[in-house]
Amino acid sequence: MTKRRSALLTALLASLMLSQAPAHANGLDDIIARGTLKVAVPQDFPPFGSVGPDMKPRGLDIDTAKLLAEQLKVKLELTPVNSTNRIPFLTTGKVDLVISSLGKNPEREKVIDFSRAYAPFYLAVFGPPDAPINGLADLKGKTISVTRGAIEDIELTAVAPEGVTIKRFEDNNTTIAAYLAKQVDLIASGNVVMVAIAERNPKRIPALKVKLKDSPVYVGVNKNEPALLEKVNQILATAKADGSLEKNAQLWLKQPLPADL
Repeated sequence: MTKRRSALLTALLASLMLSQAPAHANGLDDIIARGTLKVAVPQDFPPFGSVGPDMKPRGLDIDTAKLLAEQLKVKLELTPVNSTNRIPFLTTGKVDLVISSLGKNPEREKVIDFSRAYAPFYLAVFGPPDAPINGLADLKGKTISVTRGAIEDIELTAVAPEGVTIKRFEDNNTTIAAYLAKQVDLIASGNVVMVAIAERNPKRIPALKVKLKDSPVYVGVNKNEPALLEKVNQILATAKADGSLEKNAQLWLKQPLPADL
């Protein structure tokens, strides 16, 4: 065998070995090396995320993202998302984490991993205080607004009795606006969103009618990122112990953290 053929064979074998080696990227190392944490956050879901009078993002999720970036000692880059595109933004590498009032369910757990919970949240059907609704059966004949693809859409669809009309909207603002404008009878969303609505429009205060699910919120992390997931959990555990998560809950949710969170 000539030296030229031997060199070509060696190069070919090396190339084959590289192509068969499993690709592995350490997300935590990438964040530290880059010096920036990229986080998907909501922009139309107060008090978790919205745009303030100064045109800057604010809310519980934004403060949670800031907390993580500060503890990682990196800059923070926020990317506004909605309930439909937040997970694809994570899985396609546009962001490192999703902190966007993200609930956990078996379907999502097949696609991404979840941190420990950082804030309480429950899903329910809400409506006018005088609406005579005491259970799922009483929803028959009613029209309910919900944000398409959100976890409340999934939960409501699974349990709604026949005769219920579920009117789906593409973002939370439109879902809320439909309820406030009386285009629908009821709205399915989270408890803290209803508090925000009540503050903005006391004439259409939404009262709890049917609870759908207790669904604390979590940080979404890509699969196969154990170091990043462990670091996020460590930061959140410390923040719970030192009162930082309690402070965020009191500020944005007007309620304390549950003891079992």
